[in-house]
Amino acid sequence: MPMLTLPTYDKTLEPYRLTGEPLVPRAPEVPLTRTAFAAAHVVSDPLAERDPWVGSPAVDWDNTLRFRHWLWNQGLGLAEAMDTAQRGMGVDWPTAKELIERTMREAKAHPLKPRVACGAGTDQKPLAELRTRDEILAAYSEQMEAVEAAGGQVILMASRAFPAMSATADDYAHVYGRLLDQAAAPVILHWLGDMFDPALAGYWGAADFETASEAVLDIIRAHEDKVDGIKISLLDQACEEDFRARLPDGVRLYTGDDFNYADLIAGDGTHYSHALLGAFAAIAPAACQALEALARDDLETYHGLLAPTVPLSREIFKAPTQFYKAGIAFLAWLNGAQSHFIMPAGFQSAREITHYAEVFRLADQARVLSKPELAVERMKLLLKLHGVD
Repeated sequence: MPMLTLPTYDKTLEPYRLTGEPLVPRAPEVPLTRTAFAAAHVVSDPLAERDPWVGSPAVDWDNTLRFRHWLWNQGLGLAEAMDTAQRGMGVDWPTAKELIERTMREAKAHPLKPRVACGAGTDQKPLAELRTRDEILAAYSEQMEAVEAAGGQVILMASRAFPAMSATADDYAHVYGRLLDQAAAPVILHWLGDMFDPALAGYWGAADFETASEAVLDIIRAHEDKVDGIKISLLDQACEEDFRARLPDGVRLYTGDDFNYADLIAGDGTHYSHALLGAFAAIAPAACQALEALARDDLETYHGLLAPTVPLSREIFKAPTQFYKAGIAFLAWLNGAQSHFIMPAGFQSAREITHYAEVFRLADQARVLSKPELAVERMKLLLKLHGVD
């Protein structure tokens, strides 16, 4: 295997030779027993981008959609236009709407007919124009209708507008209740912790987990027929397991826990989580083949495939967690799923070269560098850019 020199967190340079036997990306051979959405990112067109920190990004549609096909070809569903795609931090609503429409056209034509769920939020309006619950409701409704018109399942994304107006549990119940009543089909709710977005602290009207849980469970119980499930991204396995056990029958828990997904998806013998994860976009070959093993009741293979991916995911999602998107785009580039990883707002600069070097090592050890020679070539290019030969 090729050798290269990588920087470390100790400010040293160390030789590294690839050791992992890469997994070959492929579709599952049996129907999966867990629903799995990978939350995908967006890349910008390096030749068309102007003033990347200002205005709408110039999306590289070919590369962005090419990555979605890479995920679909391995049997994964897609969570589209979520925070992974830099909603509210580089990608505005007009761009997100076009992304949803383009993705849905591609998904409908794909031979595997992948399941696609799309984020509907309130980010087409500045917070100064979302000071009442009816204003928040109207903004959500506009985006929800656009998702439904494109043919996607709706994910009601967490909105920064609620914490900004110090919303109470009654405010959440009013807005979500109205949205669920008008939804054409069951939706996925979205509980994103403040480690992913500090502006979402105190969501559901409470700072403590128990009070917040009761608030959202009340909403779900009142509208069970319109709630497919809820995605929870709190990075706390015990909290997710507690909440999961209290959900009504038939309402799914979609884990967004990029630290503890392996055990949460496997379950405790009584309950288990499905997946709606940014991490799955980074570890797609291992995720798909592990879920295939789980469908065959082969827990040894399942954990054998996923256990090495957990250190990689923890590195990608290290604090500040909201910068995780850069690591996912980086791995897509290393694997040849995209020709570059230039991101809206120059987001690839959100992580440092030592982080990218550690992601490279851990991805190799997790067997998710599917094209090792290409990965080495591209890693060397990035190292030279940072003065490391």
